[in-house]
Amino acid sequence: MPLASLGGCGDTRSSGTGGSSGTGGSSATGGAGGTGATGGTTSAGDWASGGTASMSGDYPDPFTDDLGTTCAMTCALMLGPCYAETIERRDISEGYPGLPVRLALLVVDESCNPVEGASVDIWHTRNAGLYSGNDAVDMCTFDDADAESHRYFRGVQTTGADGRVDFDTCYPGWYEGRAVHIHFTLRVGGQEYVTSQLFFPEDLTAQIFAEHADYKEFGQPDTSNSTDLVYVGDEALLSTALQPDGALLAWKVLVIRSSLEETLCGDTSGPPIPSGAGGGPPGAGGGPPGAGGGTPGG
Repeated sequence: MPLASLGGCGDTRSSGTGGSSGTGGSSATGGAGGTGATGGTTSAGDWASGGTASMSGDYPDPFTDDLGTTCAMTCALMLGPCYAETIERRDISEGYPGLPVRLALLVVDESCNPVEGASVDIWHTRNAGLYSGNDAVDMCTFDDADAESHRYFRGVQTTGADGRVDFDTCYPGWYEGRAVHIHFTLRVGGQEYVTSQLFFPEDLTAQIFAEHADYKEFGQPDTSNSTDLVYVGDEALLSTALQPDGALLAWKVLVIRSSLEETLCGDTSGPPIPSGAGGGPPGAGGGPPGAGGGTPGG
């Protein structure tokens, strides 16, 4: 989908022209259950920077489409080694820089009914490609003192009667051997129902790392969605739309199995990873000590 269709509704912050709120129909600007601000053009000046402090919070509801009565289960993808203690909160940025993102997630069952009381736990890297937490393994923080002393871009929330949670975050960074992604785990009654990963449109990622002030210093990711060995296709892709304040609205409908007895689709073991994959963030000089190329970071 051309990046021009990511322009904000009535966006007048820079050279971008206004559009209107329209029903999404593609992986880039709409998708199942999605209605977002579309139309117009984007340039480097359209994007907000500096993190979540610049967000207005006034964004359209992306879940206005009728989901029907049958929803396909969200399949599992590997947990990865970078899970760590989480915090219950909406804004998970801890003030770190980046393109602000409102991440809206709707949890439903296979009959497309919203699931109340589902715990949604997410984690991802900052713009520099590092995970946080002193309880994360070394290959995730690279022994970076700042990363280890914070818990940025980790958070958990519980769905209400509408099945929805919103996180305020920033666009993730990249590291060797992986496309830009977000991890999540869904639990109900304390029981894990699915752990998987979400991805962004490739052309959007390319534009952000080419033009955005908080990302361009890190260069283009060395791995695209199509070459990432964990990515399984568009079913793992987030829908996105640039908002008038320059933030990005990203959303996804997540479908959990009816019970723990039902077979979970997908593969949590992960694929075989070639030597050298799963290395460090840009500029880190290759893979972390002891990583051995055996497991992709995160």
